Amino acid sequence: MDSIEPEKNGSQQDLPPPPPVVPPNLVPLKVETEPVKKKPARVPIARRGFGSKGQKISLLTNHFKVNVTNVEGYFYHYSVSLSYEDGRPVDGKGVGRKVIDRVQETYDSELDGKNFAYDGEKSLFTIGSLPRNKLEFTVVLEDVTSNRNNGNASPEGHGSPNESDRKRLRRPYHSKTFKVEISFAAKIPMQAIANALRGQESENSQEAIRVLDIILRQHAAKQGCLLVRQNFFHNDPRNFADVGGGVLGCKGFHSSFRTTQGGLSLNIDVSTTMIIQPGPVVDFLIANQNARDPFQLDWAKAKRTLKNLRIKASPSNQEYKITGLSDKPCREQMFQLKQKRDGDGEPLELTVYDYFVNHRHIDLRYSADLPCINVGKPKRPTYIPIELCTLVSLQRYTKALNTLQRASLVEKSRQKPQERMSTLTNALKSSKYDAEPMLRSCGISISTNFADIEGRVLPAPRLKVGNGEDFFPRNGRWNFNNKKLVEPSKIERWAVVNFSARCDVRSLVRDLTRCADMKGIPMEAPFDVFEENPQFRRAPPTVRVEKMFEEIQSKLPGAPKFLLCLLPERKNSDIYGPWKKKNLAEFGIVTQCLAPQRVNDQYLTNLLLKINAKLGGLNSMLSVEHTPSIPVVSKVPTIILGMDVSHGSPGHSDCPSIAAVVSSRNWPLISRYRASVRTQSPKVEMIDSLYKRVSETEDEGMIRELLLDFYTSSGKRKPDQIIIFRDGVSESQFNQVLNIELDQIIEACKFLDEKWNPKFVVIVAQKNHHTKFFQKGSPDNVPPGTVIDNKVCHPRNNDFYLCAHAGMIGTTRPTHYHVLLDEVGFSADDLQDLVHSLSYVCANMLCSPGCHPDGIVHEVRRHF
Repeated sequence: MDSIEPEKNGSQQDLPPPPPVVPPNLVPLKVETEPVKKKPARVPIARRGFGSKGQKISLLTNHFKVNVTNVEGYFYHYSVSLSYEDGRPVDGKGVGRKVIDRVQETYDSELDGKNFAYDGEKSLFTIGSLPRNKLEFTVVLEDVTSNRNNGNASPEGHGSPNESDRKRLRRPYHSKTFKVEISFAAKIPMQAIANALRGQESENSQEAIRVLDIILRQHAAKQGCLLVRQNFFHNDPRNFADVGGGVLGCKGFHSSFRTTQGGLSLNIDVSTTMIIQPGPVVDFLIANQNARDPFQLDWAKAKRTLKNLRIKASPSNQEYKITGLSDKPCREQMFQLKQKRDGDGEPLELTVYDYFVNHRHIDLRYSADLPCINVGKPKRPTYIPIELCTLVSLQRYTKALNTLQRASLVEKSRQKPQERMSTLTNALKSSKYDAEPMLRSCGISISTNFADIEGRVLPAPRLKVGNGEDFFPRNGRWNFNNKKLVEPSKIERWAVVNFSARCDVRSLVRDLTRCADMKGIPMEAPFDVFEENPQFRRAPPTVRVEKMFEEIQSKLPGAPKFLLCLLPERKNSDIYGPWKKKNLAEFGIVTQCLAPQRVNDQYLTNLLLKINAKLGGLNSMLSVEHTPSIPVVSKVPTIILGMDVSHGSPGHSDCPSIAAVVSSRNWPLISRYRASVRTQSPKVEMIDSLYKRVSETEDEGMIRELLLDFYTSSGKRKPDQIIIFRDGVSESQFNQVLNIELDQIIEACKFLDEKWNPKFVVIVAQKNHHTKFFQKGSPDNVPPGTVIDNKVCHPRNNDFYLCAHAGMIGTTRPTHYHVLLDEVGFSADDLQDLVHSLSYVCANMLCSPGCHPDGIVHEVRRHF
């Protein structure tokens, strides 16, 4: 045996004995590894204190105090399974409520006389338990579906034409049998409502409040309302307003329970949805297509529009769902009529027109040459002449409104504060919630008075304009007359594009140049004025824009920096969208549109404010930026981010969503912003491209480019504080903002510098909510700068309402701010002051922080 090398200390040793041989069938023990510690999820922070700054003001709000006397019992949650006799599941909307109502009527004693709160789908709630955990019932309903005819039956389900008139005109009942399974799912203590009011919110408390909201929905359904989430619409023509195109704005009300510092409240607000114009189908189609008469209609388009709408057919008054249109006109469309007189006689083949006119003796005035409405199945059509069909009321119109319809809806649905209060008082009275049996079982009573609250009016921030001059907004508005801009941008390499037939362009350019000079904006003479060729004025908008661009490209020596576009003399021009898309999306040209009506110096000044901002200038800034003395923000490098996502309009669900993030630059300024925009999967609300690592050294996310811009524009400083305003998310998504989006932003920071640990503030800005404020004893809106952080706010979380701007039209809509995270440690006053001040740094108008991205994503969306 060879000797081993001597060890370092010089001693020698023999080789150690060989290790024991492991038996072949031995299974080695698995070493237990320590589980990876999951990082705790962030949750919204609790309120740290209340603000005290500003002049106190007594207000009313559209929250009605709710008293709850029964908090000892339990809501029992049952899952509901509905199927037909043959076991097929029931999927028709609205059938569920009818079936459950029939179960309640038929099996009242087996159910211990319990009242139900049914959500219309798979959940049902009772107060106290049902007799057993699983119950099965069979019920029969007459006339439950819209498609009730078998095969190529005679239209309206009538048999032989020789049957008596009485039999023919009798409404045919078709019964269906349903199996209903009700199984216990969970038990929710009513005490959870009381806990929520103490700020101890849990899943139980959210579920308990949801049950109360389901009771409201069911109550509205029994009154025959159209339900859209927690919004209820009665079938009352007084609530309908024609907005054009066969579409009506239907006014209703929103009603939901809210937990607040002041206890449980019922929040009632005015709500509007769009419905199809009820009445004759032909009248709707003529209005929808803006046609002169039925013979001018585009029937391919009509088929798409009518599909799945519900009609009533005369004279039977039977209700059906439209499945399509006949391929041929009524006088040519054949069908087989079953002969019942002589047993199994051969079916008689005849036209729909012949059947109705000669067999049914119904006079048809204009249907002969028009398609029939098909209410049958694809392989078994059932045809009805179009003039016998009327559209049922309260059918939602879910497609996007055009510009004119939108403008008409806004005009017809606006209400001054006093009018809105009166409408809400009447809505509460007519809802008759005090008679709702389940609410009574819960011991719930609702006050009929608007809740009293106290607000504070913050003073408007002082602004700086050109030449270092101070400037004080009044009543939330300001006037730039006789004021110069802080940083005017030169208007050069520009041209005028005129789609307007009646406009003195020379005078307009002269007046605009004069106003620009007064604002300190250097403005060159336009390179040219491009007049639209009159032969294209009646062409489609896209064609008009294309032809104009061909003209511009043939005459200009290079791409212009700016184009001033004169739209036709109409408030809402259909040229606007295609024009913007062509300029911004395809060529990156800055453009400003105007409709040359009532053009005066004030109008031109407002126009110049927008042009200056678009060309990179700065109109005004906060005086505190100049000092700089913005609390917390001026002392430490701080970047302010605004984030929002816009989704495709209804009917365009496959259209990509657009995410935008804007960020402040040039710290300590907070008036300068730049934007980053990305597309993402349709209907996804969480922004997925904040951090996008593509290699060891590359991040293509939005945050990186904005942080680098801040660094280069702020004297090579990294922000130590990052304040994030997130727009457009609901309370159910707050945790995702904190744990998905914020994590991405932190990753983007770490990717730039592993040792960098900025402090974060995350604030959600909500505009789509239903809380409104009213001045006591005054017809006016609440004054600009009104802030509310008590009573009507959350019992635990850090939230407040701010009405930053002056409500000139209708009723002011406050922005609801939720402070989800604050690592900086703002006082309530400092944070509310900062948010208020930020509302004054938009280009030419007041807005809420978070609306910068809101504006950008909607501007981008309009071009696609």
